[in-house]
Amino acid sequence: MPTALIIGASRGIGHEFVRQLREGGWKVFATARDDAGLQALRDLGAEALKLDVTKPESLAGLGWQLDGEQLDLAVYVAGVYGPQHQERNAPTLQDFDNVMHTNVFGAMQAIPLLAPMVEAARGKFAFISSGMGSIGEAESSYGWLYRASKAALNMAVKTAAFDHPDAVFVALCPGWVRTDMGGPNASISVEESVSGLLDVIGQLGPQDTGSYRNYAGRNLAW
Repeated sequence: MPTALIIGASRGIGHEFVRQLREGGWKVFATARDDAGLQALRDLGAEALKLDVTKPESLAGLGWQLDGEQLDLAVYVAGVYGPQHQERNAPTLQDFDNVMHTNVFGAMQAIPLLAPMVEAARGKFAFISSGMGSIGEAESSYGWLYRASKAALNMAVKTAAFDHPDAVFVALCPGWVRTDMGGPNASISVEESVSGLLDVIGQLGPQDTGSYRNYAGRNLAW
């Protein structure tokens, strides 16, 4: 039975990853920050682990709980959007710290901790990024802080791939998804997005490590 870890799974894309993987017969570890989220994951049949990605000590505890595990798949989903303004409005220090700690710092703390477990299974380590993190495809400054955080995440993923040759690293854009973050007018359902992401992940080989794809498999410009 293959084993997966989904980080940030209490709702939305992360929760759907857990649901689809469990339906596919995977053993799934999944994290949430509160008791309600943990119970929802248990209801799906996952092994629920409490985690706050903004706190290094919480991530260290996750490593202890997963000691000895080999991960065929790890997915870092945890993320926040932050203020929706453009560059004419500088972010507050509080907003900057919140977005960067969750979207970038948490991922950079998780990589050295979890990558050896993924390498042990010759597995895949995926990170939910965004097309808004693409510098080459940027068309506005809307969501300025979020864009900057996802571009930074992309760099973390790309460069970490060099140090972990026995795992496949990938940054993934899920599309504009109908979640709490994406809103009710988004173009695709969470089921469609995650199904596409799992298809893309399943087709990745060693030659694809360090790549940046969307849920339909298209290579995105950095």
